Amino acid sequence: MSAALHLQRGLRERLRRGEVEITVVEPQSYLTYHPLLAEVAAGSIDPRHVVVPLRRTLPECRVLTARITRIEHATRRAWADAAAPGEPPAPVELDYDVLVVAPGSVSRTAPVPGLAEHGLGFSTVGEAVGLRNHVLEQLDLASATRDPALRQAALTFVFVGAGYAGVGALAELEDMARTAVRGYHNISPEDLRWVLVEATDRILAEESPELAAHTLAQLRDRSVDVRLRTRLESAAGRVMVLSDGSRFAARTLVWTAGVRPSPLLRDTDLPLDTTGRIRCLATLQAVGPDGRALPGVWAAGDCAAVPDPHADGAPCVPNAQHAFAQAELLAANVLVALEGGPRAEGIVEYRPDRPACSTSLGLGRAVAHTSRGGRLTGRRAWWLHRARHLRRLPSADRRVRVLMDWVLGGLFSREVVSLGTLEHPRSEFEAGFGTGVTDDRPT
Repeated sequence: MSAALHLQRGLRERLRRGEVEITVVEPQSYLTYHPLLAEVAAGSIDPRHVVVPLRRTLPECRVLTARITRIEHATRRAWADAAAPGEPPAPVELDYDVLVVAPGSVSRTAPVPGLAEHGLGFSTVGEAVGLRNHVLEQLDLASATRDPALRQAALTFVFVGAGYAGVGALAELEDMARTAVRGYHNISPEDLRWVLVEATDRILAEESPELAAHTLAQLRDRSVDVRLRTRLESAAGRVMVLSDGSRFAARTLVWTAGVRPSPLLRDTDLPLDTTGRIRCLATLQAVGPDGRALPGVWAAGDCAAVPDPHADGAPCVPNAQHAFAQAELLAANVLVALEGGPRAEGIVEYRPDRPACSTSLGLGRAVAHTSRGGRLTGRRAWWLHRARHLRRLPSADRRVRVLMDWVLGGLFSREVVSLGTLEHPRSEFEAGFGTGVTDDRPT
């Protein structure tokens, strides 16, 4: 969306004269701003305020709500399926001159027994809202049951993966749950058990060791059970079996163990590296068989293996900071190429700023890495984290709405009501057909 937005601005007059056309193909009709999903899960932000409608933001573009199924760059054609889920395929064939590939990434799963049946993801707005409802429902269950084993399982929350997504989601939900238990007469914060499982020897691998160590200490001070160098071996029957030999029941398992490139890329004839990302030059052009730019193909974001000069040429890590910066440069380079050809003077290499990442650890708490190499913790980091993401949100009205959510959150207590029925809106209606009671009232 960001690349299309910058292209729309640069080609506005030609678009209105009908000389060029920009087609955006995306399965959802909106962009999700992923860095704020943890605050959506905690109830600090309305879910609608972290999504940006594509058609409203890209009025000069043709937006197709469809899923690309195949790309054949040799003939400059792509195929998409515009059918709704569960409906017969509705194929659409698209011809193009310039291809921008930015499908992002999907959750990286593992063949862990029970994970598919009991695991929860954390990469979409629906998953964030569903996780919030699920956590609150577990508190209701624990309060109502007289079975001590069921109560303990309901109050045990396991997160696998200690990157920004996992740490942020756990910290925000732990903070929310502490607020929620004030309304229960028989549950205290000490009854809650939070477990963070990480296969490597540290959390927040993208951060400096000092900031990662500080975050680890903060979590442990809040009684979060952090297991480093540990893997989840099984979740069958909602019983968590870890590689360190521990075994316990838990009704909440959240999988945030990294991402992998979109599987769409496998159905293309584009050059991929060993991880499945598109091999790119520093100019964001795909690499052809001769090692030069492949004419007409550009890539950015999580799906693109773009050299990072700060990492000795290793590909940029998949995060929002790189994605937005690459999108803006990609659009500028495409505009130059449209005027003077793919090797025109003025095509610029991607030189990212130093990492400026951050994550919220709950209300008033965060850790942040500044662009100048500094490190912040506590409330100052929390304010920087919020200001940074407010500025990066690619929609003025969304920035205002998120800001108002934060202001209202500071004035009133956090909402801790589960709306789980929203996930199954027909359940009550369907239940009416199983009662055996006939309603003779006129319709």
